[in-house]
Amino acid sequence: MATTTGRRTGAWTPWLYLAPALLLLGGLLVYPVYQLGLISFLEYTQAQVSGGEPTTFQGLGNYATLFADEQFRQVLLATVLFAAACVVSTLAVGCALAVLLTRVRALPRLALMLAALGAWATPAVTGSTVWMFLFDPDFGPVNRVFGLGDFSWTYGRYSAFALVLLEVVWCSFPFVMVTVYAGIRAVPPEVVEAAALDGASQWRIWRSVLAPMLRPILLVVTVQSVIWDFKVFTQIYVMTNGGGIAGQNLVLNVYAYQKAFASSQYSLGSAIGVVMLLILLAVTLGYLRILRRRGEEL
Repeated sequence: MATTTGRRTGAWTPWLYLAPALLLLGGLLVYPVYQLGLISFLEYTQAQVSGGEPTTFQGLGNYATLFADEQFRQVLLATVLFAAACVVSTLAVGCALAVLLTRVRALPRLALMLAALGAWATPAVTGSTVWMFLFDPDFGPVNRVFGLGDFSWTYGRYSAFALVLLEVVWCSFPFVMVTVYAGIRAVPPEVVEAAALDGASQWRIWRSVLAPMLRPILLVVTVQSVIWDFKVFTQIYVMTNGGGIAGQNLVLNVYAYQKAFASSQYSLGSAIGVVMLLILLAVTLGYLRILRRRGEEL
């Protein structure tokens, strides 16, 4: 009887240690998400905020209004495509530089690490402003070096998205690079040497040897990149002046901001936030399920 009681007490011990963190996360995450979902089901505009009119329950009316809006559907598609391009580009650059770090000497490796961490530590507003100066049509060094004249990168839709993509990759790849580099250093060197002796190219070593062994690490950096890039706000807002000409560079986060604060349609802004949350949950759970199936097949 004493042994059984001791086991039951021991089973609760981890939860007692986790209780402070769970309470903190509950206050910081659960309650705001609850409020976000609640407002998305109500009629909540400036009139309700000021207390002039009572809030009324709309059910799924806000979501019906949202999905009936052609602009919302276009922004949703643009956000998905832009986030996918950012994730792929960030992973490609980060993984390539991580492999490069294992091939260079100590001094170049240290210089590259410091430069990358400097980019990672730069605030998003500062980084966006610097990139705007680099690609400025009048004073930017990029246009002068490549002879582009007064070409405005933020005037066209695709050039503006490309410019923001470059800035997002610049400030995001260091996390991927450092994490993947740490994983590569943990791989036994005999495995890589055996593949090289068998005549495998660097690409084949990465695809057939390193990538399968680094699957848990790649899972983490991919999910993090999806979350970060899907909810990009600062770079788009700063570099395209709030979403570009006629809203041609809007993404969901900026669109939600415009609906909630510029138009005082807080319920529609909250509904956009809920849609974003559900999409990110679906992508993350789907990716975890795919990796689990591949692990079971192996």
